[in-house]
This record gives sequence, C-alpha cells and structure tokens, in this order.
Amino acid sequence: MALKSHRIHNDSTIEHFMSATAERGGIVSLSSTTSSGTAMDQAANTVAYVAEPSGVEPRGILMCTVVDEDLTRVHRNWHKEEVQVGGKVTVWTQGTVTTDRIYPGQTPAAGDAAYVGHSGFIANSDVASDSGPDASADRKVGRFITGKDEDGYAKVQINLP
Repeated sequence: MALKSHRIHNDSTIEHFMSATAERGGIVSLSSTTSSGTAMDQAANTVAYVAEPSGVEPRGILMCTVVDEDLTRVHRNWHKEEVQVGGKVTVWTQGTVTTDRIYPGQTPAAGDAAYVGHSGFIANSDVASDSGPDASADRKVGRFITGKDEDGYAKVQINLP
C-alpha cells in the first residue's frame, strides 16, 4: 500500500517521468544529471528510486504507483492513482504523508530529521556512503511527525525547495 489516506498537500510537481515500476510513498531523486530547465516534456527529466543516495538530488515523494501493464489487454483504472512506465508522475515537494517506506531496521521518533535512503526509503539518519556534514544536508527531505506504528507506518513532513 505504501501510503495511507491522511495527506496534506502544500506543493507538487508533474514535470518528471519515471521509467521503472515503483510503489508510491518513497523519495524519488533525479536519475540524470542533465535536466531540461523550464521545459515540461523533456525525457531528461526522469526520477527514480536510486540504489545509492550518495550524490543524488531528492525531488520529493512519489504520489502514484508506476506499473507496467499491457494496455491492449487491460483498461487503465484512473481511480487507482496508477501511471504507466515512462509516463509523468506526481511528486510532492512539500506536504505531509503517512507512509510505510521507512528504511528497514530503523525506528524513527517524532521530530527526527528525514533523509533519502537506499531505494527511495525514508531514513531517520543519513545512510549514504559519503556522509559528510554538507552531503547529509543535501539528502535531508524533511522530518518525522510521528514514530512508526504497529503496522510500520509513520507520518512524515516533506519540505524540499
């Protein structure tokens, strides 16, 4: 599921494409170092759940599930918040969500800083391999409003420029 229905939206973007399947609720980062500036439909504006968060630029929280379905056999269900692989995705840059995409083995507490982790997980400490003081500031995406509940969900406030 990855996201619960409690969401507070402040700011979002729809200028990025995603070329791999993904479950909503994690932090996506630019997968290319060459974005296209102000153009809305440039293929260089791709985001992904990156395997290693070192040197990445987090863009926000993925708000739709990216699927790879044969659209000649299945009709798209617009009510599921699904996007076909290669399509534009909605990314929230500021807001509050309740997600279970918390870095495995971590137990965040209310008020902890939130960082982008491996594979789009949200971590309460900088888990990247180059964890210098300047690098961790670049990977900070917000803060935890609550700790994890019994189902593994936590409320996270995302605040990216």
